[in-house]
Amino acid sequence: MVSNAVSQDFARKVATEGVTVAEWCFLRALFDTEGTAPTLLADQMGMTRGAISKLADRMMAKGLVARIESSGRGQILALTPTGRAKVPTLAAMADENDAAYFDALSGDDRAALDRILQTLVENRGLTAPPLD
Repeated sequence: MVSNAVSQDFARKVATEGVTVAEWCFLRALFDTEGTAPTLLADQMGMTRGAISKLADRMMAKGLVARIESSGRGQILALTPTGRAKVPTLAAMADENDAAYFDALSGDDRAALDRILQTLVENRGLTAPPLD
């Protein structure tokens, strides 16, 4: 229940900025780079190249991402200035959403939850957030 509530509340919040959760993850993955090859981004996000291509097309239509020809590297995906400017706003929404749910926990309880979730991540070999 908690996972669904956290996810659904966050999805509603980012929708007010015109993006989906998958698009937020895409923007965040590109934020710390000058551009990334679609295959590397697919690996990083745990998605297929086809899914990345479809997501990139949606983001390009929104003016948030650009495809750039890179000599010797083929195409890379990079944030547009509009996309780059949107990331801090979305990050603040993510932080506020987490705080709304998890600030009710004491420091010890939060650390225990983090430890338990990390154990589950490692046990399942999870490397990227599930994206629809």
